[in-house]
Order: sequence, then C-alpha cells, then structure tokens
Amino acid sequence: MSSLPAPTRRSLLGGAGALGVAGALGGAVAAPAHAGPWTPARFKGAKLLAAPDRHLVGRFSYGLTPALAAQVRRRGGARRWFEWQLAPGRIPDPAVGSLRTWWSGLDRGAQELWSRQTSEIEYGWAVMEDYQRYVLLRRTRGQHQVLEVMTEFWENHLHVPVNGDAQFTHRVPYGDLVRRHALGTYEDLLRETITHPAMLVYLNQAVSTKRRPNENLARELLELHTVGRGRFTEDDVKSSARILTGWSVDLWRTWRASYQPEQHWTGPVRVMGFHDANAAADGRELTHRYLRYLARHPATAQRIARKLACKFVRDDPPQSLVDHLAGVYLAHDTAIKPVLRALVAHRAFRASAGLKVKDPGEDAVSTYRALRVAIARPPEGERGEQYAANAILWQTAALGTTPFEWPRADGQPVDSASWSSPSRMIASFELHYTMSGGWWPTAGTGYRRPGQWLPRRRIRFDVLVDHLCQQLLGRRSTATLLKACSEAVGVGRREVITREHDLVRWSMPRLLTTLLDSPYHLRK
Repeated sequence: MSSLPAPTRRSLLGGAGALGVAGALGGAVAAPAHAGPWTPARFKGAKLLAAPDRHLVGRFSYGLTPALAAQVRRRGGARRWFEWQLAPGRIPDPAVGSLRTWWSGLDRGAQELWSRQTSEIEYGWAVMEDYQRYVLLRRTRGQHQVLEVMTEFWENHLHVPVNGDAQFTHRVPYGDLVRRHALGTYEDLLRETITHPAMLVYLNQAVSTKRRPNENLARELLELHTVGRGRFTEDDVKSSARILTGWSVDLWRTWRASYQPEQHWTGPVRVMGFHDANAAADGRELTHRYLRYLARHPATAQRIARKLACKFVRDDPPQSLVDHLAGVYLAHDTAIKPVLRALVAHRAFRASAGLKVKDPGEDAVSTYRALRVAIARPPEGERGEQYAANAILWQTAALGTTPFEWPRADGQPVDSASWSSPSRMIASFELHYTMSGGWWPTAGTGYRRPGQWLPRRRIRFDVLVDHLCQQLLGRRSTATLLKACSEAVGVGRREVITREHDLVRWSMPRLLTTLLDSPYHLRK
C-alpha cells in the first residue's frame, strides 16, 4: 500500500464529495481543470458510445450498462436504437414475461381484491406495494426501455395514486392500459384513461349524477391533463362535469364499471370552444368528441410539449423547442412517436447533457443495473420481505418517493430541482454504499464479488479506475474521478492491484461507490 493520507469523510463520500454537492446535483459537469499527476490512464475495453449516443440512451433508459451499450452498437447507434425501441412489439422481452407471477395479487379482479381486503386476507396497500415493485423490476430487467420510460411519464401525467382505499381495485389494469397507449396517440390515451374505472373512482366521477354533477375529474381534466390553468372558467368546469355524467362504478360492492344513461345530464353544453346540444341520453359519444377536442387543443399541445421538454431536456426548456414540439404534436394528430423523434433531433436536446438529475426511482433502478445485481423471485410470506425484489421498494422510498405514490393529482414532478436536496443526496450515498458492498438486501440477490470487478489478474490502479468507469458509467475516467478514487481508498494511482490486494479484500465498496456518487451516475 502507498503512504497516501488517510481518507477523509469528504473523500469517502466519493465523487460527489470530491466534486462538490453543487457539481453532483447542480449544473453541467465541468471538464477537469488540470492534468499532471492525475492524468487518467486508459483501459482497452469494449468500444464506448460516443457522447451524443450516451446522452440519448441515458435520457430514454433506466441506466446505461455494458449490455445496453452493446445493444446500441448492434443497432447502428443511438438514433437507430431509439427508432427500434419505438416499436416494442417487435422486441422480445423474456426477462419481464414471468415477473407478473411473482406477486399473486396483480391479476386479481376488482371485486376479489376488495373481498380479500374486507376479509383481512390481503390489504389493498399490500397489493399496491407489489405493483410498485413490479414496475421497478420491469425497468431494471426489461428490454423495452423507451416504452417503460414513457409509461412512467404518462402514468404520472394522468396520475392515479396507488395509495387509496378505493381506486386500488382497478389500479393495476390502469397501469397496463397506459403502457399499451404510451407510444400511440394522446387522443386515445386521454380517452381511455379518463373513462377508466381507476380514474373515475379516484376523482369521484363514479358518484357523479345528473342531479349532483361532481366537478373533480372535470376540473383536473382541464387543469392537469389538457389545456392547463388560466384557459378555462368555472362555467367551463360545470359544463365539463355535465358532459362526463353517466360514467359510473359500483362502489363498495361489485366495483363493476358501467355507463348509466339515466344519470347523464342532457342539455346544451359549452367548454371553451367546444359546444354541443347534448340531446342524447347516452353521452358516451359526446364524451369522446369532447376529449378529442381537448386532446387537439393548441393549449394542450403546448402543455404536453413543455412537460416532455422539462422531463427529457432541461427544467427551463427554450420556448422555441416547446413551440416546435407542439407543432409536431398537432400536425400528427396527437401521435406521440413523431414528437419524441422531433425532441431527440432538436439542438436543445443535444445541448442538454448533464442537466437532468435522476429521481429516486431512476437512481435505485440504475444502481441495480450498474452493479449488475441479479434479482430472484421472492417466496411468499415474511421471509420474502427481505428479498431484493421486495426490498427495492423500501430503498426507493428512502430516496424520497416510490412509484405513483405522489399524494396529489398533479403527479410526481419531472423537474430536477425537486430531487436535488442535500437529504436526497445523502440518501443516495447510503444506497450506493450499501449496495456496492452487497450488504443489503442480501436475500434473493446475486452481487458480483469484489475480485470480479478486476478485468485481469494484475492491473494498475489508474487503469482499474478507467475500467470501472467504463463498466459503471459508460465513459472514460477523468483526472477528478481518478483523484477522488485514490483518496477514497488510499491507493496510489500506479499501485498494482491483484485479487489478494487489500483494496479487493476490504475497500472495493468504497471504490465503486465513489463512482456511483459522482455526477456521472447521479445525473442522466
């Protein structure tokens, strides 16, 4: 071992500590300001993705891995990979096929779920936790990375929280529906979600009648799902509520969804530029015409375009980008794929590398992917709670939130600022360190042994750091990363590492977490 000074708490926090809190979760990653003694070495591994390709794949996946990079290269680059991903039906996904069966409640019907809750056999919150685990593992293991990213986006935009005593009965099929339409048209997605029993229950449309129209869904449809605040009046909300009467769910009994023409309010309605005589007792076609109008409204186009730009480009996207995406959205009859193609081709997207912070779910999932942790099917009962397939939900919760648990109707934020607090950062450090050491979870997992991170029997430390940067971050080492790693484990940059070295025996978790704590992992 070299005679370097003992690591400080700052250096043990890894790259984020060495590079600074602001650098890890704040602005763009700066290039090393010096070289000299910390000039990084180079390990000849597999060909790396170019920076633009790495940027695109990082934004539209749950973490770049060597396997994903190889897939991108086989497809001819990130843009061709992206186009291939836009047709997920053609991409086999065997690793996801059996996941549904890991938690038995996910395919039970609404009435059975309610019966099991009232009989205290299985509570709704437990089923919803299993659903959250299911989606986290889909993101971890699945080949349909773009589809999963877009499913999460829309499931938050058209938000139905999992933490509810009623809507849980229909919440799993609701997520399935969003996934089916996530790369289709927004018009179809809006129509199917707004009339889905999970949404009807959550926003009280299930109890709306012609004598007492409930305005909750009517208002959120306008304010959150389509045109946005300031575009409508209270009279518009009232007409919106009247249009939606008739859609119903048999609450607290069969939980069957139906349309009841006898409960549909009839008479002239007007919402902004939409007006209809509304003379028919059956208002389903009226609902569809109304939702078609909202989906194709220019204000909806602007709202969808801005939210996509905030999610995938930067928190403050240029108006020129928003206008361009909104124009593509309207020109293609609300089709989602053309908008995504326009987004990734825009200069604002290309210039936004390093400007988005991973949210809690993205951090947890990408850490599992980077460390290549194998996850086994958990057994039933209390013993299964310690398995990684279940514990991943608690790990994500420790970072700030879990999938689809945002308590308000506006859904989980897509901006970076919401996930850039010091407490979030410290929680991420803890996650990275415990997983780098393979300390928790331990049941139902397959962690790589420390020696397996060495590409050969003898390797110089600075070359090893470059190899690990390629494996964990998909990029080359930098002077700053090399220095941070050296300080974290107390090893000189030219020291030779073998499987018997103290670094491998005791300090490999510190080395791995130094890279995972860096901006290159914390951001996407």
